[in-house]
Amino acid sequence: MRRAVTGPAPTLTRTLPRTLPRTLTVTLTLGLALLATTAAADCSGAAGPCELPGGSYHILLPDGAKAPVPAILLLHGYGGAGLGMIRNTGMVNRMLGRGYAVIAPDGQKRARGAGRDWDFHPDRPAARDETAFLIAVADDAATCFGLQRDAMLLAGFSIGGSLTSYVACPTPDAFAAYAPVAGSFWRPHPTGCAGPVRLLHTHGTADRTVPLDGREIMPGLVQGNVFEAMEIWRLTNGCTPADRTESLGLYALQRWTDCLPGTDLRFALHEGGHSIPEGWAEMALDWFEAR
Repeated sequence: MRRAVTGPAPTLTRTLPRTLPRTLTVTLTLGLALLATTAAADCSGAAGPCELPGGSYHILLPDGAKAPVPAILLLHGYGGAGLGMIRNTGMVNRMLGRGYAVIAPDGQKRARGAGRDWDFHPDRPAARDETAFLIAVADDAATCFGLQRDAMLLAGFSIGGSLTSYVACPTPDAFAAYAPVAGSFWRPHPTGCAGPVRLLHTHGTADRTVPLDGREIMPGLVQGNVFEAMEIWRLTNGCTPADRTESLGLYALQRWTDCLPGTDLRFALHEGGHSIPEGWAEMALDWFEAR
């Protein structure tokens, strides 16, 4: 059941079929900035996000959508949360307006301080298998909300962008495509990835939080070099050196066109800092739909 959001901060509930193996709950808190015609996907039970055994996620559905619906998963950065991504109404409304469901998984609660984080680095101890968790989120949302599982774009900002890259490298078929923003591999870089991917990396040349050349956060924790990461992707996709650069709004878009069939590799640079830049949603979805 889908209901239009017409007032401030509504909490919606519905009963899921008894055949589901567990109870899911979701509260979608929406400000007046959301489109009045936005439809919210909701679950039954106590207030809160959709709960899985390994974590939680938030979801919005486009108004009037008919299954199967494509989706984009948005991974928050360090100290953020899934609800924060949902509340980026300017970006989210553009995605909903294009007919996409928007899924915002929650990272794990930080041991100290507010917000959440991801166990993104494969060489560091992990309390949760983040790749398995994100696959479980995608599978659950597809089953419960009529989404098209093979038409899901995994995207993330900052540490969420790093996690996006670390999902794509060992499990390229987990999602249809990948779009990290302002986050990539850390050192030591992967020596190689499991198979070719469709990947769009976006980064600001003035980013000082995650510089293109990388930086040391603390001994043993060093951000990688984004240019070297793109070379890893080039080799993974079997591409010859990049042969095309074009201007696309505020972006300088580098493309590799001579690659293995079914792959797509692009690198979008802008002059800004550590942010999701204006127009990114449209660029990413245009690219995703061109597959």
